[in-house]
Amino acid sequence: MNKKMLTSTLSAMVLSGLITGTALAAQNPFSDVPEDSWAYDAVSQLAADGIIDGYPDGTYKGQNTMTRYEMAQITARAMAKTDLDKADKALVDKLAAEFAEELDNLGVRVSDLEKKSDNVKWSGTVRYRYTDVDKTKPSGNSEHNLLFRIEPHAYIGNTGWMAHSRVEYLSDIGNDENFDATVDRAWVEGPALGGTWKLGKYPILPMNGLLLDDKVSGAEVIFNNDSLKTTIQAGRFNTDRSASNPDMDKTTADYYAVQFDYAQDKWTGQAGYYLFKDYFKENTINLGNGKTLSSADFDTDELSLWNVGLGYKFDDNFKIAGNYAENTKGEGYNTTGDFTVQGDESKAYSVELTYKGYDTKDPGSWDAFVAYRYLGAMVAIGPVYKGAWTDQKGIEFGVEFVPAENVLATLKYFDGKDISTDQDASKFFGQLELQF
Repeated sequence: MNKKMLTSTLSAMVLSGLITGTALAAQNPFSDVPEDSWAYDAVSQLAADGIIDGYPDGTYKGQNTMTRYEMAQITARAMAKTDLDKADKALVDKLAAEFAEELDNLGVRVSDLEKKSDNVKWSGTVRYRYTDVDKTKPSGNSEHNLLFRIEPHAYIGNTGWMAHSRVEYLSDIGNDENFDATVDRAWVEGPALGGTWKLGKYPILPMNGLLLDDKVSGAEVIFNNDSLKTTIQAGRFNTDRSASNPDMDKTTADYYAVQFDYAQDKWTGQAGYYLFKDYFKENTINLGNGKTLSSADFDTDELSLWNVGLGYKFDDNFKIAGNYAENTKGEGYNTTGDFTVQGDESKAYSVELTYKGYDTKDPGSWDAFVAYRYLGAMVAIGPVYKGAWTDQKGIEFGVEFVPAENVLATLKYFDGKDISTDQDASKFFGQLELQF
């Protein structure tokens, strides 16, 4: 038996068993599959069920190796069957996951199968993180922690809406401290009034990494128009030190934002406005060495931020991105008692050059980057870069590597200064993330 014939026909027999569940018998439409062939029944029934088709000359050509595209076509037709038992659904689900990219190119949404076979999807992360800061800094001490995160996603009937949640548990190994398990995020999402809506506790707009990686309780709507995406958010910003942000102090504010994202060919662009009202009623910003900024140091209790960004992809390996943001309500912050801030805390910007790109589904893939960041504390209240932190400026570089599927290793190093005190600052960041 030809190995190519065996591979091709075994795939056909697996699917035929799923679809019929009984002995197969149908008229053979293919001239090159004789009745005495061991694959005759499987091939004939699959053809009769519309799962496979042959070549224009009436042959099946079972000696040829089946391509992923051909197998995706067969899987798509199997997905359309509604009379599968539980075990068969599970196998078709695995096939759909394996050929998800090819199915997407065929216009078949894997989620359609998931809605039929299982109303809830699960994903999650196990993450180990270590950072080392060269000095004590209230907003960025060394970390040595382990995070467990699980994320259920449930379909709400056939409405097109889904419910999402993220539950986290953090163990601070360095300080022998365990945080309570928390529902970090919970929202529903779906189409209405020409846009895609989120209602609940959902991710905040990070402003290309300058602002923060956190959540807001309220509503969001996204409108997509070809290359332009418009996002509007409104709600209550209320966070504390947690698994997601172990460096954050308690912060609360009414929050409103609008952001425009553009992507076409090799160019990307972004512009946005973000308002935090009454931000300083309960909050302070740590600047290090026991120094803080609070409402007494400002002419207003608001953070009023605007942001612009631009990116360009030179080729498959190199891309560059720049981002600038400013707080228009930052007047009056330069002095606080006998302490004079050494730099401009009302501005933040970043320029980053990246080489190659990693994909967690592609073991061995990697990327490397180098960036200059200036993160004024009145704008970058909780930046996502993990090397440079709020109230810091300097060079950050790093590498991200995929040693195995769904495993990401990250190393970063920052070398620069604290903006407020002009003191030297550096930080090493290492992380191993396992995704499931």
